[in-house]
Amino acid sequence: MTRRGKRFPAGRPVLTVLAALGTLAGAALTGAAPVAAAPQAARVAPGVTYEELDIPAAKGTAHAHVLRVDLRDPRVRLGLLHPAAVAAREPVSKLADVQGAVAGINGDFFNISEAQHPGVEATGAPVGPAIAEGRTLKAAVPVGQRFGPALPPGTTSEEVLGVGADRRARLDRLVLDGGVRAPEGRLPLGGLNQYALPVGSVGAFTSAWGAASRVRATCGTDTDRAAPCSTDTHEVTVRGGRVVGAADVPGAGAVAPGTTVLVGREAGAQWLRKLAVGERVGVRYRLVAAASRIPYRFALGGYPVLADGRPLPGLDGNVSAVRTAVGVADGGRRVVLLALDGAPAYRTGLTIAEVASTLQSLGAEDGFSLDGGGSTTIAVREPGAAGVTVRNHPTDGAERPVANGIGVFSGR
Repeated sequence: MTRRGKRFPAGRPVLTVLAALGTLAGAALTGAAPVAAAPQAARVAPGVTYEELDIPAAKGTAHAHVLRVDLRDPRVRLGLLHPAAVAAREPVSKLADVQGAVAGINGDFFNISEAQHPGVEATGAPVGPAIAEGRTLKAAVPVGQRFGPALPPGTTSEEVLGVGADRRARLDRLVLDGGVRAPEGRLPLGGLNQYALPVGSVGAFTSAWGAASRVRATCGTDTDRAAPCSTDTHEVTVRGGRVVGAADVPGAGAVAPGTTVLVGREAGAQWLRKLAVGERVGVRYRLVAAASRIPYRFALGGYPVLADGRPLPGLDGNVSAVRTAVGVADGGRRVVLLALDGAPAYRTGLTIAEVASTLQSLGAEDGFSLDGGGSTTIAVREPGAAGVTVRNHPTDGAERPVANGIGVFSGR
């Protein structure tokens, strides 16, 4: 296939440009398949274009919505779309409008259901690490506690797509490095604002978590998300460097600024029980990047599907679905945001292996898969409009509230 002067190897999906929707108005949420309107990409903002593509795939044609973002343009940037709390969900369009983005897509997989734990609240919190405007929001849950499809071999729940202070996008892995210091000794921190903690660990919850119950953090195991909740739990509230409260059952309600709630399970709970009210306690945490020494301005979780121009080994080539993904090109200077359409005519979607090949065909060197299915959403603001409009047809018939997303921001 030849497109824009670039020839791609045989075997990759053939991408047919259908519509850029020069006015960016048209098919959004009408229930019908998107209609062709213009043969070239539409300008959304400086350094940002939007187009639609047909992708012939193994199980039928998929329809894709594509945002191309040129980070070489100083007026454009990417950032984390997120609710006011880690344990909360909002539709992509609302997050984009509240934060002033010109476009956005949905992001990480999240704690969507707790049917396996009757009476336990689903938190809505995302699976992987999250950084917003340089501020660490959370770390990753254990692999066995993930929601979403199986990870490609050799990857973990700590995988992220991020943009550094150098304005370059990259794939990386962010690992929690933290600890609790008390007169009784020191203990490594097992989690930060996570809906699931490793067995036997202590996790920290800050004001970024929100008001959701912290009980879910002590349910399941490192290998079985549906395992029962632990019966050996304890939490300690720390304010001003001292213990100010304790309870045997993790609580709920907003964590005040300057306060940290430590939640322990099994061995972690037993360690916390040694701490007395009034005792001095120090808590530290940070996310450490495996590959980059450049501080991240934003990052969110998912999993890699393409690295150095090649699909990762072991990608699933059987299960097709509506998908959301991101491609990174030109050494991180350009980004492609991809969201498939959920209209009935296109709902067969793509396999993960086809997603990787599609990102290749769009010029990406690295690729990253995000949440899909009913979560897949792409929203774009028409030039001059007051807010964004959803451009794809979500499979549920309406936007699903999600944990976070990628926002495209323009200083014009």
